[in-house]
Amino acid sequence: MALPIEDYALIGDRGTAALVGKDGSIDWLCLPRFDSPACFAALLGTEENGRWLLAPADPVTRTSRRYVDGTALLETTFTTADGEVVLLDLMPTGDGRADVVRRLRCTRGTVRIRHDWVVRTDYGKVRPWVSREQAHDEDVVVAVAGPDKLVLRGPRLPEGHAGHHTDEFDMSAGDEVTFSTTWVRSWHEVPVPLGMTERIRETIAEQRAWSRRSPDDVPLADMVRRSLLTLLLMTHAETGGIVAAPTTSLPEDFGGERNWDYRFCWLRDAALTLESLLGAGYDDEALHWRRWLLRAVAGDPADLQIMYTVDGGRQLPEREVPHLPGYADSRPVRIGNGAVSQRQNDVLGEVMIALDLARRSGLEETSNSWSLQRSLVEELADHWDEPDNGLWEIRGPQRHFTHSRVMVWVAFDRAVRAVEEHGLPGPVERWRELRERVREEILDKGFDSARGTFTQHYDTTEVDASLLTISLVGFLPGDDPRVLGTIDAVTEDLMRDGLLLRYRTQTGVDGLAGDEHPFLACSFWLVTALAAAGRRDEASALLERLCGLANDVGLLSEEYDAGNARMAGNFPQAFSHLALVQAALSLR
Repeated sequence: MALPIEDYALIGDRGTAALVGKDGSIDWLCLPRFDSPACFAALLGTEENGRWLLAPADPVTRTSRRYVDGTALLETTFTTADGEVVLLDLMPTGDGRADVVRRLRCTRGTVRIRHDWVVRTDYGKVRPWVSREQAHDEDVVVAVAGPDKLVLRGPRLPEGHAGHHTDEFDMSAGDEVTFSTTWVRSWHEVPVPLGMTERIRETIAEQRAWSRRSPDDVPLADMVRRSLLTLLLMTHAETGGIVAAPTTSLPEDFGGERNWDYRFCWLRDAALTLESLLGAGYDDEALHWRRWLLRAVAGDPADLQIMYTVDGGRQLPEREVPHLPGYADSRPVRIGNGAVSQRQNDVLGEVMIALDLARRSGLEETSNSWSLQRSLVEELADHWDEPDNGLWEIRGPQRHFTHSRVMVWVAFDRAVRAVEEHGLPGPVERWRELRERVREEILDKGFDSARGTFTQHYDTTEVDASLLTISLVGFLPGDDPRVLGTIDAVTEDLMRDGLLLRYRTQTGVDGLAGDEHPFLACSFWLVTALAAAGRRDEASALLERLCGLANDVGLLSEEYDAGNARMAGNFPQAFSHLALVQAALSLR
């Protein structure tokens, strides 16, 4: 059975990522890419769906863990009655191959170790053919199934039995063992072994160089630094695509159907990530992401999707995986995401904000990059008044969501700025006129004057946490009475246990059964909105509380069940971490 979500930590090589449990088990890993099928899938099933355990065989009296300073190298310290061992987990970066390295060192006494290597490809379904071979003058264990080959190396290899490769051995103070698992295409030869010590040193140096650039003049600077490093791990080094999370189907509603695959690149989430990186001074990353954007959305502007695969591919059909019982029996487990075909009018606004910030940071436009933006804005100009599925990917009827309308205004506003402030060509008079028409419509139809708040959509008096961004994107000043009224209404209607829900699911607006927990990014938005409203003491106190919800290594999930003090939803969640960064920057 999988651990509580908060008991996992992330390691990655900027091509894919693994979740390592406090018990020393890697329960989730997709190879060779974030959106590839998982070969360790115990997170959504049992150990029979694949895992890699390396931990004491005897009862553990204490477990502590930390990331090596300034890195994503994970150290887990296990204490038993007879001794202590430290497990170092990492995925080396920078060489075009996918390796997981696990180094175990006994620091005190004697500890008996259990080693269990269980490979199941195709999301835990396919049991591979496993054999022991000689390669490069050493014994290795090789698992092969279809296109996948996984190679286990180490000084003491486990023996096969009933689909598991298991072993137990003793370690005494001063002993050290290193194991690695490497993925290659099944038709390739077993790759040469890594130079372990050198690769570990290089990975530490690379990640520390990134971390050193994180700003120190912000509140909770260590949490900001960890969040930025986590966002780095979710950015594909080769393509520049930024995934929303490295997991699928971790439930928003335990035992329910609100289980989604987040291992893809949402234009919105990626643009917001870029905004956070630019705000924190990571200017170089803008160019890499813009290149990904140009490749992904190339073609007819009318064919713009809200999300793409890591390499910019367009095909990510949603399907169910019935052989996996789901995390905490939450079904169905979903692969792919049906929201890819939705209309979400807010997306272009987020993209235009990010690219406007990139221009302001000194990134020069190319003829192609501005031509693409101009074409997308012109396509929006022809369809701006159509209803959509909104920011939250509502699976109920399309509506005129107020947040979407505000982001339509943003798209035209940033296009106008590009002409007025940067001298780029475009039909600026038309864009100005549309910007004003959208603004007037929002103030007329999206505002409840009786209560003094903006509304979730034009046909309701309900509110939505996304309305907190109205001042953050420049639609109105942070201290405008309509913004202040919205902050009060959102807080009154959507606060649960001190945290904000996205919206009230009881209205049935999203077309789904069940409920969900507070969405952490929304509470970080509240921090930023309070700061913009001049209520900095309230903002600071809320930021402190939110950062206190992170797990022991500083990671946040999508949602938080405050009543049971547990994380919910996909993990770690880029949206939560980027919103944390933005909230801290607002209190700079």
